[in-house]
Amino acid sequence: MRSVSNIVTSALVALFVFFSLLVPAQAQVAFDTGTLAITTQAGKRLEFRVEWAVNAEQRARGLMERTALSDDEGMLFDFGETRMVTMWMANTPLSLDMVFIDEAGLVVRVAEKTTPFSEAIVGSGKPVRYALEIRGGRAAELGLTAGARLVLPLDLPQAKAP
Repeated sequence: MRSVSNIVTSALVALFVFFSLLVPAQAQVAFDTGTLAITTQAGKRLEFRVEWAVNAEQRARGLMERTALSDDEGMLFDFGETRMVTMWMANTPLSLDMVFIDEAGLVVRVAEKTTPFSEAIVGSGKPVRYALEIRGGRAAELGLTAGARLVLPLDLPQAKAP
């Protein structure tokens, strides 16, 4: 008998596969862009030019199929509510750092150097509102760890239905 955890994980993977098949090619998913800042625990201010993933279509596409990401670029996923978040790297050729951030702007987890093309689930560990994806290894280079703070409020575009 499979454990409840295995059943839930299998269901999540099935949902990700289903939605990834529905998402059109990257060129067809438009993202607004902006800047965000994070203050590290050491007091260093980090700024990133980001694409905002604020609706379901944008969040499902994410950085799939991207082959380059500069040191100060990323994508911020706004889930519109605080909840447990799971992500994966299917169709993503870049290694990414996933920075999970709660509603108050506190970085609660950094998943470093995720594996390209992996279907393994990367979880937030705690309920979060946002996830920032940046180039793999960049968080360590910058000293970006749990305990850092996202500078709020964000100037996010309104989530639009796809």
